[in-house]
Amino acid sequence: QVQLVESGGGLVQAGGSLRLSCVASGSIVSIYVMGWYRQAPGKQRELVATITGGGNINYADSVKGRFTISRDNAKGTVYLQMNSLKPEDTADYYCYARNRMGTFGVWGQGTQVTVSS
Repeated sequence: QVQLVESGGGLVQAGGSLRLSCVASGSIVSIYVMGWYRQAPGKQRELVATITGGGNINYADSVKGRFTISRDNAKGTVYLQMNSLKPEDTADYYCYARNRMGTFGVWGQGTQVTVSS
């Protein structure tokens, strides 16, 4: 069993930066993919970025060049460095983790990011 706890959200002005962290606990050796999704009010949850245990990274087009995902496998932690934030980045950001086969997946409780114009 794996639990995820996010931190680092907050209020920032457009053009600013935030760094989100997500710490996994429990059976972290089973985790293969970790990532971040976001959900804005009235919209569906969408992919932001994912990173595999081997370091393969995938970004949503809307965040490429502005956000950077990284991971510390030994600590079971994933980070999301968000630069040049825009008001449209305002959302609840959720950490996600799953095993290699996709037979289990777990979500964090979410952390709110608000970007003011």
